[in-house]
Amino acid sequence: MRTTIKVGLAALCVWGGAAWSAPITFNTALPVHEGGYVLREQFMYMKIADDPTPLQRDMRVAGVMSVLGYGVTSDFALFGMLPWFNKRLDMTMGGQALTRHQSDVGDFTLLGRYTAYQHDAPGRTLRIAPFLGVKMPTGEDNARDGFGRLPPPVQPGSGSWDVLGGAVLTYQTLDFQIDSQLSYKANREANGFQAGNVAELDGSLQYRLWPGSLGSGIPAFLYGVLEANLIHSAKDDSGGIADPNSGGTALFLSPGLQYVTRKWIVEVGVQIPVSQQFNGTALKNNYVLSTGVRINF
Repeated sequence: MRTTIKVGLAALCVWGGAAWSAPITFNTALPVHEGGYVLREQFMYMKIADDPTPLQRDMRVAGVMSVLGYGVTSDFALFGMLPWFNKRLDMTMGGQALTRHQSDVGDFTLLGRYTAYQHDAPGRTLRIAPFLGVKMPTGEDNARDGFGRLPPPVQPGSGSWDVLGGAVLTYQTLDFQIDSQLSYKANREANGFQAGNVAELDGSLQYRLWPGSLGSGIPAFLYGVLEANLIHSAKDDSGGIADPNSGGTALFLSPGLQYVTRKWIVEVGVQIPVSQQFNGTALKNNYVLSTGVRINF
């Protein structure tokens, strides 16, 4: 059962006196200006309810993801991310309806991103930026209810120190922007449970829908966004034994819209599963809705 809400640490960039779009579901290579901050608040709702077993498992996750980025130099930026989750798992056991529920702050992630390559030309730029981060076990990982200890997917935190890294490529023009990211997250064991490692390949196209042509005095822009996320998760491990009903590969398409001004962005998008090849009876995702705002200051 994969319940992690994936959120991009995408930053708002002000380049050449105008604001530009960024991916909704992952990172961008565009910089945070030196000494500047980017604040992002993203609100999400996930439904995971495609259960092939008689348990009729139905999981819903609502969340708020707060991200703060800081431009240490013109090439190096730090990002801190802290989520809050409301998780609910409904199922049927022995003919009786059963609900497991928990709401709390999740695990904190600290990530550094460095611009290793940059090529600028009139009206366009190409950047490649590797990143490396660590997820700290700040969330509750031993929450209980009247039925005992909650299963790992319902816990707000994982209890483990995990490492993530990768690289992102951004090609930006006056009319559109293309982003691509390759990432890997190595999860570690905690409380006798280890979530499977996750490899991911992402792509995003942001195209300016309005105005049709650029001119002086235009205060805002409307971008159409289309993203693809290919995610492979290894099997979870419980007590040293691989869980045959976990792990697999999924492909998502994510259409969205962004309204962009010089200082802030408002965005909305939906992740739709196109293919889900999971092992055993692992739950499948139905959709992920997201909306949010980013502020540059």
